[in-house]
Amino acid sequence: MYNPRWFKEERLEVLQGEVERIGFGTLVTNGKSGLYATHIPMLIDPSKGKNGLLYGHIARGNSQWRETPAGSEALAVFLGPDAYITPRWYQETKKTGKVVPTWNYIAIHVRGPITFLQDEGRLREMVTLLTRRQESEAENPWEVESAPQDFIRGELRSIVGFEMPITKIEGKWKLSQNRSEEDREGAKKGLKKRGRPKDLAVLERMKERS
Repeated sequence: MYNPRWFKEERLEVLQGEVERIGFGTLVTNGKSGLYATHIPMLIDPSKGKNGLLYGHIARGNSQWRETPAGSEALAVFLGPDAYITPRWYQETKKTGKVVPTWNYIAIHVRGPITFLQDEGRLREMVTLLTRRQESEAENPWEVESAPQDFIRGELRSIVGFEMPITKIEGKWKLSQNRSEEDREGAKKGLKKRGRPKDLAVLERMKERS
């Protein structure tokens, strides 16, 4: 990841927390037929190993698991909120005109050796934890135990799990840190006025970064 120093996030707890917060990413591996990319929900267990353990599951019909060598390096990409930033919002535009459009965003890259697994007990555990995470804000959360168990066993046979001990995790918080304070404030006001959901999400992250 191209990551200039002013955008770089290196605090492990922040990176792990953002992966959990985003929850959905792209799993990329290099297999016999080339690169594979699958878009799936994933979970991180920060207590496992030096940098944590990433895990999830893909469809059994997805050839990614068959063609990816066991233990080979995988990349998981997580994208947070993003928004277009126009030069119209910068004071520098009025002063010199030496500005260009840009984009603010959050991105995290997670790397490590990947292992695919088919053990029913581990798959059930993964599915249960993923479900609990996504249902955590519901008043009456749905649980894996809510469905007929023979049906669940059949569904488990249609997926393959994976685990990835994290060897490297890097984050980029590109939130106008390289601009002057007045330009950052102009961007914040512009995002608030434009008011799209992702604009407001980026605005909140910029406030957090301030």
